[in-house]
Amino acid sequence: MSKDLSYTIEEVSQLLKVSKLTLYDLVKKGELPAFRVGRQMRIDAVDLDHYINNQKTIHRNNFQAPVVDLNRNESRESNHIIISGQDIVLDILSKYIENKSTYKPLRSYTGSLNSLISMYNGECDIVSLHLFDGDTGEYNTPYIKKILAGRTYILLNLLSRKAGFYVKKGNPLNIASWTDLNQKHIKLVNREKGSGARILLDEQLRLYQISPRDINGYEHEESNHLSVASVISSGAADVGVGIEKAAKIVGIDFIPIITERYDLVILKNSETEQLITTLKNILSSRQFQSEINALGDYDTSQTGKIIYETN
Repeated sequence: MSKDLSYTIEEVSQLLKVSKLTLYDLVKKGELPAFRVGRQMRIDAVDLDHYINNQKTIHRNNFQAPVVDLNRNESRESNHIIISGQDIVLDILSKYIENKSTYKPLRSYTGSLNSLISMYNGECDIVSLHLFDGDTGEYNTPYIKKILAGRTYILLNLLSRKAGFYVKKGNPLNIASWTDLNQKHIKLVNREKGSGARILLDEQLRLYQISPRDINGYEHEESNHLSVASVISSGAADVGVGIEKAAKIVGIDFIPIITERYDLVILKNSETEQLITTLKNILSSRQFQSEINALGDYDTSQTGKIIYETN
């Protein structure tokens, strides 16, 4: 979320559907950071995001992989692997890898394209991708063929999910297609450069020959799906691009536009051979797929399928 976006206790109470007393208790215990402006207590949007994500991880997985910052070149042990991407399913995958192998997962919450570039630079082990290519209508393979040229790798399906528009309850502006964004009275909140949602938007604007300069709010960037949905909920923007689950969490409407394939890419070499085997076994297991299906809004019909592989 933007650094200047914060909520009052009352706003967070309405957003999470809990009492203000519950929130004051979380703040008192140090579980939810807050700060004061005069007599008013406020909560940073990014801190609220972290709290929600931590609670989803704790209650669904009873496991939380340590977070690593790809920009800091942090040192790691030989059995540490970095899994990059933002979907909660990756946290569940980290739990399975931790339980079924000697690997110790670290999590990076970096967008698809930036994560893929980090893999090219040797900084990631498993990268999740949802990168739409407007010329072919394909997801992911056109990008990895170019960025990982000269490398050997395997692309496995993790799941499929709906992507579309976040809009206010009742969709008062009747937003239904990409061309609707090209109206001055409609204000967009965008994702950060390098994210899959940003690339989906930019590719559609290119295909429909719409200049980003003509999109009101195009320069307003947020760093994850939940942040975009929260901006819509607050009334600061009218539309954003993201996945269905964040809209349900925040309580806004979602207009499905496309089914995106969410894949995992791993480099193939002698050091990753066991990791690839472990990953294949987890993705194809009934237990893992059942846990993903229990979350709702995900399609696991192709989970574990090899989408593309180099020799």
